[in-house]
Amino acid sequence: MLVEFAGHHGDGWQRELAQAITDPGQLLEALALDPALLTPALAAAARFRLRVPRSFVARMCRGDARDPLLRQVLPLGEELAEVAGYSGDPLGEAAANLAPGLLHKYRGRALLVTTGACAVHCRYCFRREFPYDAQLSGDGRWSGALAAIGADTGIEEIILSGGDPLALSNARLAALSGSLAALPHLRRLRVHTRMPVVLPSRVDAGFVAWLRSLPWPTVVVVHANHAREIDATVAGAFARTRAAGVQILNQSVLLAGVNDDEEALVTLSTALFEAGALPYYLHLLDRVRGAAHFEVPEARARELVRAISARLPGYLVPKLVREEAGAAGKTVL
Repeated sequence: MLVEFAGHHGDGWQRELAQAITDPGQLLEALALDPALLTPALAAAARFRLRVPRSFVARMCRGDARDPLLRQVLPLGEELAEVAGYSGDPLGEAAANLAPGLLHKYRGRALLVTTGACAVHCRYCFRREFPYDAQLSGDGRWSGALAAIGADTGIEEIILSGGDPLALSNARLAALSGSLAALPHLRRLRVHTRMPVVLPSRVDAGFVAWLRSLPWPTVVVVHANHAREIDATVAGAFARTRAAGVQILNQSVLLAGVNDDEEALVTLSTALFEAGALPYYLHLLDRVRGAAHFEVPEARARELVRAISARLPGYLVPKLVREEAGAAGKTVL
């Protein structure tokens, strides 16, 4: 279960995060939606909390329960169905745990779970049941992970993940990167975040200064699934990030009722590129408990990628991948 984000009242983005909508009734009211959606939403939210920033809600269509942005965040009764093949740890992350908060699945790179906090709770999140409390307890929460990275000179790249690493303050990020900078075998840093898309104000002057200070080539991997997620404020956040000399890649998840049609995917790739991000991965759904209603069959996914490949240059076609527990890398389909 994702941890709750403690409200801060300093920076604008922290205020905005503290004011995110967490009550299904409030979300339905804000979008003038059918009150009949409330009972199932409350039941699903009891298992996995609702959280969505108001600036993201503002991009949704009022009165449309099928809005592709709303569908990603609104708790639905379907989440409560028990479906065979769906589990709490679909990627076998527990088996890849090298140290508290450190996952080492693929050769040469390791993933640091920096926080359990997120600006948005995506209903298809593969870490919706991740044991954050057990992984990130105590003040020295990264000490074991840093020691393990230091001891393994085969690790050349660190991926900051979560939750969302940008839920940490700039000072916390700087402290973490300072500790990593003391490890001479690290050659690259990657930051996986949904924040520039759902809360673009997070990309503030302090964050940009932090990016500029990093001693390694750095990639920020953002997460947008639909072109309507990318408005002028998001493009601004991407531009500020790129101005720090950082490459932006995007990964999407193929989701039924959100982006499982040719036009939506073409428009998404085009919008991403115009805003300064390269389409990187299109993931098949990770089979986490509660997300079965988002599944798009693999045959349909392949068909969609063939269709967009016929319309877009190769650099705008994301790689269709599946992540499998225990595999040496992502499976490119």
